[in-house]
Amino acid sequence: VQLQASGGGLVQAGGSLRISCAATLRPFDSYAMGWFRQAPGKEREFVAGISWDGRLTFYTDSVKGRFTISRDNAKNTVDLRMDSLKPEDTAVYHCGAIAGYFGGSYGYFSDTSRYNYWGQGTQVTVSS
Repeated sequence: VQLQASGGGLVQAGGSLRISCAATLRPFDSYAMGWFRQAPGKEREFVAGISWDGRLTFYTDSVKGRFTISRDNAKNTVDLRMDSLKPEDTAVYHCGAIAGYFGGSYGYFSDTSRYNYWGQGTQVTVSS
């Protein structure tokens, strides 16, 4: 398993949650990373992305100001901190990795076809 997501759970609306993705991919800093989510009956949608060095971050409009993506290349992890959660944030959250991408294009990060590896997902449920 190259990517292992964890940290999901049940939280009330307005609450916070941090999910994490541990990678066995090496060297980890040669991978751009992203978080996507998929609700029942819906397509997988982009949530956030982060460049190989952590300097560039990208967010879909619906989570801007509420979610924060970060990475620790020494620990080979990428986290998603989620604040002010809403019921519509309920979904299975997947982390993904793009091999050898050192650019900074939102369009690139948000395109599922660019990703070479996916984690199995972690469930986030926000109750109203």
